Amino acid sequence: MTAVAAISSSDTSARANIRFVLDGEIVELDDVDPTRTVLQFLREDLRRTGTKEGCAEGDCGACTVVLAELDGSGNGLSLKAVNSCIQFLPTLDGKELITVESLDLHGNGLHPVQQAMVDQHGSQCGFCTPGFVMSLFALYKSQSDPSRRDIDDALAGNLCRCTGYRPIVAAASAMYDIPAADDDWLRQPHGSGVSVTDRVERLRQIARDSSLELHHGKRAFFAPRTIDELAATLDAHPDATILAGGTDIGLWVTKLQRELETVVYVGEVKEFAAIRESDAHLEIGGAATFSDAIPAILEHYPLLDDMLSRFASPPIRNTATLGGNVANGSPIGDSMPALMAAGASIVIRSADGSRELALDDFYHDYQVNDLRPGEFIERIRLPLPGPDTRLHCYKLSKRFDQDISAVCAAYRLELEDGCVKSIRIACGGLAVTVKRATHCEQAMTGRPWTEDTIAAGMAAFARDFEPITDMRASAEYRLRSGQNLLRRLYLETRGDLTESVYLYGRHG
Repeated sequence: MTAVAAISSSDTSARANIRFVLDGEIVELDDVDPTRTVLQFLREDLRRTGTKEGCAEGDCGACTVVLAELDGSGNGLSLKAVNSCIQFLPTLDGKELITVESLDLHGNGLHPVQQAMVDQHGSQCGFCTPGFVMSLFALYKSQSDPSRRDIDDALAGNLCRCTGYRPIVAAASAMYDIPAADDDWLRQPHGSGVSVTDRVERLRQIARDSSLELHHGKRAFFAPRTIDELAATLDAHPDATILAGGTDIGLWVTKLQRELETVVYVGEVKEFAAIRESDAHLEIGGAATFSDAIPAILEHYPLLDDMLSRFASPPIRNTATLGGNVANGSPIGDSMPALMAAGASIVIRSADGSRELALDDFYHDYQVNDLRPGEFIERIRLPLPGPDTRLHCYKLSKRFDQDISAVCAAYRLELEDGCVKSIRIACGGLAVTVKRATHCEQAMTGRPWTEDTIAAGMAAFARDFEPITDMRASAEYRLRSGQNLLRRLYLETRGDLTESVYLYGRHG
């Protein structure tokens, strides 16, 4: 059982294992189970039952909370919605936790987000409502005039079986018209509000200068602060589980009931999350979240917008990392086909040094990759496109938002004088690993960009994969879809298809 050592806004001299802010007060925790979730802590330890458990895998959004951290300047706040059901408690260290109970306006009424949900009849059974409120709260604090697409995206990680979403979308627009104080919107027990200045100061008080190390029985949790320290920690604990966003590892605990003996958390290594650009590459740190990486990628590859807008949901993108997605190596991981088609490589680091490997060569079998004990993906090197390079990626799934792909196919195409100068094709979901369609590429390279070439490529595509059948799609569907997506690429490049997947069938 997690022990609450102290809850105090003034007594911060005693150094507890974990320290974070809740409702304006500094919470200190001792003897923490490294894989206890934030949701368990809220509901079972604090009895804050507004946050609900629905799926316990980051899919339904009923458990959504908001985390606040100091921004890059150190003088402001950065807020993000996260799924508390798969967020491990030690990762709260140095942050502020905001739950639906926090939106109290110090006892004087509902927060504008909550009032808008009431006014627009956005709640029926009410189970999902706290999660929607927190996702809308994150939107409320980050954008002052969101578009319909911004609203849809903000709600992509929240499921409701009652309302049909229309009144919730209406609440998202109406919440900005309800007056509220700009800063004093979070409660504390004594009835006064907590200003942004106060909250920044509290986060500064709990900022950690040294690495976090927790022990709970025979289990351990390490949070190094530099790349070198991370490499040394993994060298000392080569069998440790590397934790980034927890969007996969969280399910190992909540669904598979696995007990992780040693966890090494990479979220405190700031340099590990850096995104830089050289003359030839976009260099994305292994711990960069998708929320940070996606804008940088779209700046160079804007045609990936449709696929990346459907990559998980904001609470997942706010914590999931590009390096973690690549290292996990799921055949249905949506980032790898685009990266592989683009010709990306990965820099692998350990205490012994670094090595670079083409992403094509990283995967050997189902979730078997080239990482050795003590190694981690330090950064992903994405080549910058040439003037004639097009990178397209298409995702097929049963649900538009927040769903796992049946097929995800990516194409890097260069045409010259009406012929295929080069083409790289990578697909996920078709087989046990993400892989290149090399026979298809060879059948098309050097040939005119015509229907005959597409037909040849579609025929060769069948030689590249042995598709699988599962609950998402049959092998026949996957093969036929993979072939037809090549035709879609052809029609788009000819200008015959001009409407995006997102806009198809939508109005406004």
